[in-house]
Amino acid sequence: MLPRLSVLCILLCAPSAGAQQFVRNTTDIPPSAEATENVDFADVDLDGDWDAVFANGGDVGNEQDRIWINAFGGSPVGHFTERTPQQFPAVLDDGRDIEFVDYDADGDPDIYVSNTSQRTNQPNRWFHNMGSQAGTIGFYQEQTAARWSGLGGPGSSIAPTLLIGGGFVDFSCDCDFGDLDNDGDLDLVHSTYGGAFTGQSPTRIFLNDGTGVFAEFNPSGYQLPSLDIGNGNPGLWCQGTQSADTLNSNGTFCDIASTPLDIDVGDVDGDLDLDILHGARIEQPRLFQNRLAEQGALAFRDVTGAAFVPGYAVGSGHYEQEMGDQDGDGDLDIYGLNWINFEDAVYKNNGNGTFGFPTLLSGSGSDDNEADYFDFDGDGDLDVFVARFAGPERVYQNDGLGNYTPAVGLLELDGTTSLDADACDVDGDGDPDVFVANDNSQSEWYLENQGPGSDVTPPVFPVLEQAPNRAAGATPTIVRASVHDNAPYYITWYDTARLDVTVDGGAVASYPMRSMQGDLFRGEIPGHLVGAVCYRVVALDEYGNTGTSVTKCYTATPGSTGMVFCAGDGTGTACPCGNAGSPGQGCANSLFAVGARLSASGTASLAGDSLVLTGTSMPNSSALYFQGTNGVNGGLGAAFGDGLRCAGGAIRRLGTKSNAGNQSSYPTGADLPISVRGAVPGPGSVRTYQVWYRNSAAFCQPETFNLSNGLEITWGA
Repeated sequence: MLPRLSVLCILLCAPSAGAQQFVRNTTDIPPSAEATENVDFADVDLDGDWDAVFANGGDVGNEQDRIWINAFGGSPVGHFTERTPQQFPAVLDDGRDIEFVDYDADGDPDIYVSNTSQRTNQPNRWFHNMGSQAGTIGFYQEQTAARWSGLGGPGSSIAPTLLIGGGFVDFSCDCDFGDLDNDGDLDLVHSTYGGAFTGQSPTRIFLNDGTGVFAEFNPSGYQLPSLDIGNGNPGLWCQGTQSADTLNSNGTFCDIASTPLDIDVGDVDGDLDLDILHGARIEQPRLFQNRLAEQGALAFRDVTGAAFVPGYAVGSGHYEQEMGDQDGDGDLDIYGLNWINFEDAVYKNNGNGTFGFPTLLSGSGSDDNEADYFDFDGDGDLDVFVARFAGPERVYQNDGLGNYTPAVGLLELDGTTSLDADACDVDGDGDPDVFVANDNSQSEWYLENQGPGSDVTPPVFPVLEQAPNRAAGATPTIVRASVHDNAPYYITWYDTARLDVTVDGGAVASYPMRSMQGDLFRGEIPGHLVGAVCYRVVALDEYGNTGTSVTKCYTATPGSTGMVFCAGDGTGTACPCGNAGSPGQGCANSLFAVGARLSASGTASLAGDSLVLTGTSMPNSSALYFQGTNGVNGGLGAAFGDGLRCAGGAIRRLGTKSNAGNQSSYPTGADLPISVRGAVPGPGSVRTYQVWYRNSAAFCQPETFNLSNGLEITWGA
């Protein structure tokens, strides 16, 4: 992902003396001979192993990006098959970076490719995983034009003359995703180094509308007349006016135009929103603070001058950086590659998003191109793998306190022109392997870890959000947590995380959390809950290591629209199916299964009649809403199907709604709203409401039915 004029290395490849822990595996990967700039991992076909994609082009020009499938056609895990002609569009581009991102939250990883117009004008490209669109999982379709909204139009900073190929002309080397505005979807930070590395073109931010369509976040409203931004122009997405190399950090000035070859997002200051660490090849790297927590709305401030000490970056060649908790104290530190006159340095976070003086790494004074965290020795901390532009790769071993020393004898000597490296356990033996992306038509390297393979380190949670006290209602309670593990961030994103929730000390209900990317996860607790609501985060890594956070609580009082008066699902377990302990019966799929929840919004008035009932967390089936005149058994409910009948008396059916959710996951998270009309005799009338639904055989054996909680509403005039 780091474009430079390529030079041929004259160092011959030869194995070092003795046995290496990382051995080059040439038999389990396809042959390759491109100008490869970047590699990324994800499970594209959802079969439980890591697949790989490669961005190609670089200084050569337009080439085909590639996809390798792990364990294809019954081959063993760790064996990769070239599947580009079958599963990836035949598109030639000048790829500098490739990112997996589930931009439409349908459970399969899509792809975004950053391209440069250095040789030929072209846009960055979106590739959609067609598994959820009645296609075949892991097969991709280009959808560049469909994924942008409003480019070059009102509110866009992009000059209309730059529109091309469904996107816009740019010189992009790295783009990162993260839920910047805490709305549950992944947004885009799009960096650019400018034509001929001028550093005059702005980085931009694009917000996801929840369906995977991206519109520019440009609160300034300013549109550039051409490619570049000048001093004195509005800072687009950043507070203040553009001022190159500014050290101002109070929001008067900012610098969003430099030569970034790498950017990262993460919660640097511990306030549970994603900040931006913005690299710069020629200039000094920069830090932008997300002001969402401080201002209640998305905004960014250039805090470079306040976050770093003088002289934190010297010279040029700042090709890359990584953020991770190097010393295990719960905050994000920085590995700055080539940040001090081509020497690598580590920067310890002071705990508030500011950094101390750099510590130089021994033997790092070379032309390095990429650094990635990995725990090669299984001791639970973040070691570092360094890919070199010219010369053999290096490994630095962490002592657990963020002090790094060279680990010698681990790697075979190689003379490839390495531009990127990513680490993950591709062969499933419990330790991280490394793929190295090489330039100059040199083969990619698969460095197989021959270590003991014994990852026993669970995820940890340095920060868990304290939810405020609230009145019950339709809006969920959002909870975020930082999740750290002994793996690079792009692996921890795929940990399985959930919120375990109790109300007044009752049964545990579980709700899924989703990675915000960076180091944050986000979950939603239903807003209709009433009482002392307590929650904790539970996360599992790919090896089943389980971490549990501290428990926090908030108080939810009855809202103005309805009062929850009985549990409804009534099983007291995480499974909504009846007879869970009986032979041959119970839950066929109990993943986070907690039964449906009913809430209300709008005004319960005879004149306005704007009341809307909403059922959530139901499987793929029809749901029947009904109204009663009282609560069964004094409001405690009575056994009915797999749950409790709460609403009783004179029953009236209100209507049915069909949930077209995913039959293999429960709950679906889909909302089924229905408007309430009539059947109320006068002001002051009290009515009870509930929703009935069927549990299909995909969830309960045998097929059964269940009910939501009960909701009591007093109608006004």
